[in-house]
Amino acid sequence: MYTAPPSLPNAFQSRQSTGALIARQAIVNSEGRVIGHELFNRSRNHAAHTAASDMMLALTALSHAGVDELLGDRLIFVNCTHESLVEGHLSLLNPDKVILEVPPLGHTAAEEVRTRLPTLQTLRQRGFRLAFSHTVLESAYAAWLPLADFIKLDLSVLPADQVTVLAKYAARQTRAQLIAEKIETAAQLELLSSLGVKLFQGYWLSRPQLVEARLLFPTAANVAHLMQLLRGQGSTQEIEALIKRDAVLSFNLLRLAVTSGVTPDEGFQSIEHVIRLLGNHRLSCWAGLLQNFRVTSETTPPAARNAVRYGRFMELIAKTQQLPPSVSDHAFLVGAISQLQELLDIPLDAIVDLLHMPQSVRDAVLQQTGYLGALLALAQASELGEIADLQQSASGLRVSQKQLNEARTQAEDWAEIA
Repeated sequence: MYTAPPSLPNAFQSRQSTGALIARQAIVNSEGRVIGHELFNRSRNHAAHTAASDMMLALTALSHAGVDELLGDRLIFVNCTHESLVEGHLSLLNPDKVILEVPPLGHTAAEEVRTRLPTLQTLRQRGFRLAFSHTVLESAYAAWLPLADFIKLDLSVLPADQVTVLAKYAARQTRAQLIAEKIETAAQLELLSSLGVKLFQGYWLSRPQLVEARLLFPTAANVAHLMQLLRGQGSTQEIEALIKRDAVLSFNLLRLAVTSGVTPDEGFQSIEHVIRLLGNHRLSCWAGLLQNFRVTSETTPPAARNAVRYGRFMELIAKTQQLPPSVSDHAFLVGAISQLQELLDIPLDAIVDLLHMPQSVRDAVLQQTGYLGALLALAQASELGEIADLQQSASGLRVSQKQLNEARTQAEDWAEIA
């Protein structure tokens, strides 16, 4: 049986944050291995807890820089409202990763259980696993019980004799895994272990930790324009052009595709490729969430403009050399991604890992190898004004001075539109 020290350091510290403050508490098995975390949004007070904040919490945890440190390959348990369970935003989440915690209905249970049953059944059909509090074992919730993948036994409100009865009843009536939560003493841990419970959560095992997930805010104008294109059935090319002009939108789009589970084995080939994989419905849900939750800014950071300029410059040079379109698509990705380190404030190799890139793009960004690596060296020499290196790179790639000047001017104009 797993035992833990009676006192663990509390990670909640008072500090300023420019990102989303997410509290996580570990859920461990009987061997002490962390199998997942329950998340709590500390950026908003309890009164501001809404369907939109539920979805933004999950999406932030899964989509933004620092997610590997936050969750790794573990499950994420997200507290939901019943309103958020019917929102289209759930299509943005990968059901293999997310456990939806369904709240009880209180005094309205008898009337609402049947009404809300189809929603829960649909979520299960879509692959989501559901967690309920121990109230799901009450007769009023009989219709929900077969849908339970996890049932949480709250030791802060259940006396020992009632916990014993409920644990034994659950073992007979459901295949759900039991989680004993709010464990604060060794005696509680011992009791639940003896009852066959194998998953545990509480201060005795692990205090909540505060993790800051760095948020990148696209401009409000670009999000509004994106919504306009999606609602007006704008072409894929129009949507692609808008997103490519905003490095923040581009980064978040790539992360959204990863967290939605639409990751081809060969990696994302272009921004257009990602747009087609996600489809209009997911993109509309995403843009609507950005608008509704007001996670936008009024200006574009200089680092974001720099990333756009690099990407566009490399794309234009590749196009002048009559190479397959996939090469110029990859060139844009290499140029933009190579400049994200300043924007995200995390190592470049970690950024590449977040974005599920093709091997040629990874190699060019991290090692400057291959044609794309040579193109990146050209872009860097052009940006820094290193004449000797610029001439050498241009000569090696057979890029004329005229092509170089035109690409540089067009890239600067492109970045200014962002």
